[in-house]
Amino acid sequence: MSCPENAFRYNGTQCACDPGHYLVNKSCLLFSGDSRGWVVGSGVSAEPQFFLTTVLSLDSIRRLTQSQAVLLEVTLVTVVAWLAFCFAVRLGRVDGGRSTWFRIRWWISRFDFTFDTRHWLEDQQVVVKRKTELGGTFSVASSILFIGLLSALLYQVIMKRSIEVHKIRPANAPDLLSFVNDLEFNITAISSMTCSHLRGPRTVVLGTPGFIDYRVFPLSKYMSYSCQNTSMGPTVSVKCSGCRIPWRNHYISWQFVDLPNDPATAVGFQFNLTAKDHGDDKHVSFVSGSIKSESSADDQPRTYRGPDLNVLRVQLFPQLYRNLHDLRLIQPLLHDFIPGSFFSDVNGLRASLENPRDGLINTTLFVSSLSDYIVEIDKESVMGPVSVLANIGGLYVFSLGVFLYLLVQCEARVKKLRNEDAVMRDIRTRRRAQKNWNKLRKFVMYTWGLNDLDPSIKSGNRPDGSIIASLSCGRCLPREKSSSRMNSSLRLGKNNNIPTEEQSVDPDAVPVERVGSSLVDNSVGTRGTSSHSEAEHSSQSTV
Repeated sequence: MSCPENAFRYNGTQCACDPGHYLVNKSCLLFSGDSRGWVVGSGVSAEPQFFLTTVLSLDSIRRLTQSQAVLLEVTLVTVVAWLAFCFAVRLGRVDGGRSTWFRIRWWISRFDFTFDTRHWLEDQQVVVKRKTELGGTFSVASSILFIGLLSALLYQVIMKRSIEVHKIRPANAPDLLSFVNDLEFNITAISSMTCSHLRGPRTVVLGTPGFIDYRVFPLSKYMSYSCQNTSMGPTVSVKCSGCRIPWRNHYISWQFVDLPNDPATAVGFQFNLTAKDHGDDKHVSFVSGSIKSESSADDQPRTYRGPDLNVLRVQLFPQLYRNLHDLRLIQPLLHDFIPGSFFSDVNGLRASLENPRDGLINTTLFVSSLSDYIVEIDKESVMGPVSVLANIGGLYVFSLGVFLYLLVQCEARVKKLRNEDAVMRDIRTRRRAQKNWNKLRKFVMYTWGLNDLDPSIKSGNRPDGSIIASLSCGRCLPREKSSSRMNSSLRLGKNNNIPTEEQSVDPDAVPVERVGSSLVDNSVGTRGTSSHSEAEHSSQSTV
C-alpha cells in the first residue's frame, strides 16, 4: 500500500501527512490559514441609522454610488456635454428664424433665469431683465453643477453624518456587575481527527496557579461544553449563559489522544469567540480567525503533537454603548497564542508518532478580563441642520460665481455677445410680421376675390370651388353693385401687386396702411353717395 502525496511512512506500514498537512479525502492538503486574517466585530453596525433607512434601500444606492468621486465625475461630464451642445447649436444656420437651430437657441435663451439682470450694460443705463443665449447656457450649467454638488453633499450627510466617540473611565464594582452576557468559545483543531479523540474538560481553574486565590471548581458550575465534527476537524464549544465579567483568571483544558491506527495530530487552530447581551440576539460582538504559528514571520509548516500546552489567551473588556440605550457588551479578543509541542521536519514527526508518550494534544483556554476601565461609546453628529444649510448655501454661491465670472468675461471680451438678445428679438419680429402679412394677404384675396392680389391668376374669372364662388347665391345679388364698386376702389395697379407667400417681405415696407385707408375711403365714399341719392329722391318727391 502506497502513501498519498506529501505523506511518509511510520511504524513500517502506516502513513502520515508531512508537517503542516492534514488528511482530507485520502489526500494530504497544506494548511495555509485563513486568507481574510482575523475578523473582529463589535456587534454594533457602524452605519448611521435614521428615518430614511425604513423607506429607502440604501444598499442599492451604495452599490451605484460607491464614493463622492462618482457623483462629481458625472456632474463634470454633464456640464461639459451641455456646454458642447450649446456651442454646436450656435454653429447652425439662422435662415431668417425659420430653422430648427434658431428655435433651439431661442428656447435656450428663455432659460436665462439666473443671470438675466447681470448682463453687460453701458454707463448710466437702467438695469433691466435681458434673456440671452449665453445667459441661458450658463444658467443651466450652474444648475447642473449645483445639483451635482448637492448630491455629493447629501451622500456625505447620509454616510458620514456622525462619528463614533470612545471614552474610557475607571470601572467600579457595581458597573462591572451590570455586564451580563452570554459567552461562547469555539475552538477547532485543524486535523483529520474526530470528537472520538477528545478527552473533554471536567474542571475550571480560577485564579493564578501558586497564588492564594487559586481555586479548582467543576466545569458544570460555571459553564458547559460540547464537541462537533466539522470538515476542518473537531470543534470544542464552551458556553456560559448569563455570565458576568470574571474577577479572576479562568483556565479550561482539554486533550486529544491517539486512537488505534489514528494518531492525534493538528496543523493549526481555528477560533470563533462571541458575546451577546443576555436576552438580546440582535447585537453580537465576536472575534474569529485561524492560527498556525506563534508569529507571522515564521511560516514554516508545522504539526502540533506532544505533552506541552497550546495556550489560547483570551481577554474580555466591557463596552457601554450610550447611543443604543446603554447596551452593555463584553468584547472578546484573542490576545496571544503560546504554542506547545510541534514538529516542522518529517523525522521529528515520525519519531513522535512512534512514541506512545507523545500521543496527545494539550489545549488550554486562558480567559482573563481587562476590567479596570470601561469603554463608553457614543455617536456625535458632525453635520447638524445649520451646518448642512450653510454648506448648501456655499455650494449655491460657488455654482453661481463660477459661471457669472465666465459670463462677465465673455461679454466684456466679445462685443457681439452683448446685444444678442436684441438681434434674436428682431429676427423673431420680422418672422412674425411676415407671417401676419401672409395671413392678411390671404384674408383679403379670399374675401373680396381680388385677382390682382394673386399673380398666378391672369383671368378675371373666379376659380371653381373658391370661397367667393360658393357665396354666389341669391342673397348675394343685391350687393353685387356695391361689391363691384368696392372692387373698383380697391383695385391696385400691376406694379403694386402684393407679394406671394414665398417672397421675402420687409415688415417696414408692407403697404398695410394704404390698403386700410383705401377701404376706409371706399366705405366713406359709398355712404356719401347713398346719402346724396336719398336727398335727391326726397326733393323730387316734394316737388
